[in-house]
Amino acid sequence: MILLSFDTEEFDVPREHGVDFSLEEGMKVSVEGTNRILDILKANDVRATFFCTGNFAELAPEVMERIKNEGHEVACHGVDHWRPQPEDVFRSKEIIERITGVKVAGYRQPRMFPVSDEDIEKAGYLYNSSLNPAFIPGRYMHLTTPRTWFMRGPVMEIPASVSPHLRIPLFWLSLHNFPEWLYLRLVRQVLRHDGYFVTYFHPWEFYDLKEHPEFKMPFIIRNHSGHELEQRLDRFIKAMKADRQEFITYIDFVKRQKK
Repeated sequence: MILLSFDTEEFDVPREHGVDFSLEEGMKVSVEGTNRILDILKANDVRATFFCTGNFAELAPEVMERIKNEGHEVACHGVDHWRPQPEDVFRSKEIIERITGVKVAGYRQPRMFPVSDEDIEKAGYLYNSSLNPAFIPGRYMHLTTPRTWFMRGPVMEIPASVSPHLRIPLFWLSLHNFPEWLYLRLVRQVLRHDGYFVTYFHPWEFYDLKEHPEFKMPFIIRNHSGHELEQRLDRFIKAMKADRQEFITYIDFVKRQKK
């Protein structure tokens, strides 16, 4: 099983590199990227989970409607991606449910940083996917956390997939920068070992970042971005379908495991 997800947020990465970048500019990039993603998923007839910020939902309700109408799961990703607050666990759920009219089951903290387990449970989420169990200096130092799903009280924790032994991260940056044959080999290794694969991307990766040096994006993010990443994602999906892997939403995964 493949759990494919997208952190559907306003593009704020230029701000990490000292660029004065407005919410409006960030939304323009992310709306275009999200529609490109939806086109790929529709063409391949696969379902995914979209972890959406409150900002994105409120400023792009028509995109939220498309996500919902095309059969994807909507989950929460905080409110303001640049300035996460403890109460966002609750506020995000209220905003997303109000705009979509759909009960939300899952949460992912912006940048996959730690979030209060108590608040996740209080807010009524069934699962939390805020853990990348990899060692990435300056970002994640998770060499001893569980690699695969586990229960924390009534909440299922669903970490992003890493390779079984060396914990090589297989998230968005990996598809940008690894040779595709290597990425596929590692994904298949995870599938043999764990029985399922969890990964995530962002809409702004599918925007033509190379054409905007003013964004000051590092090479590892610009590399194979835009249309090149569209093609890589399309080929990845087709390869997994050729392997007879099933693409399912996170909530469907939770329901199956609980059975």
